Amino acid sequence: MPKAALSAPTRQRIIAAVLQIIGEGGIAALTNRRIAKEAGVSLGSVTYHFETQHDLLRESLLHFVREEARHFTELADQCQTEGLDIEDAASLAGQVACGTALDSAHLAPFELYLHAGRDERLREAASKAFTAYDRLATQILTALGVPDAERLAATTVAVVMGLQLRRLATGSPADDLVDALLLLTRGAAPQSPEQGQGLLA
Repeated sequence: MPKAALSAPTRQRIIAAVLQIIGEGGIAALTNRRIAKEAGVSLGSVTYHFETQHDLLRESLLHFVREEARHFTELADQCQTEGLDIEDAASLAGQVACGTALDSAHLAPFELYLHAGRDERLREAASKAFTAYDRLATQILTALGVPDAERLAATTVAVVMGLQLRRLATGSPADDLVDALLLLTRGAAPQSPEQGQGLLA
């Protein structure tokens, strides 16, 4: 574990270790002993901070979502402050996707979402995650002038997550994500009279 990670608070190091382990070997690979070793903490520290594995999974999922929300809030703010158009925003989203490492830590959330389908106790955390993504999508779409942004947000999130899953599984480039976002937002954006005439011609 890097020195910067070792200097982080114990609870944060444990959560980072959980995400790393889940990404590498799935939830079945998660044991307190392995978490302690990966986090560089004592075995007792794991059970002190998290009484059950359910607590570990819930808090790890929520931690990941908080970090993602912070990251994408910055993106949404950039859309507002720079007055980006749809093409620029889609390109920026693609750059963010390209900058997201295809590593085990980014596989972990998908594992956790699937696990939430099997464990009802995790569904509240998963619901909070998707609510956060929807809120950010709404903010970005509104900044781009897309009408009915709130209704379109869930679809936008589904497209992004689906293509990110495909990218993680296949190593495909982020171009597909940019193209899909352009298709979605252009279809929802108000058309100018000239565009409307072009469609009728």
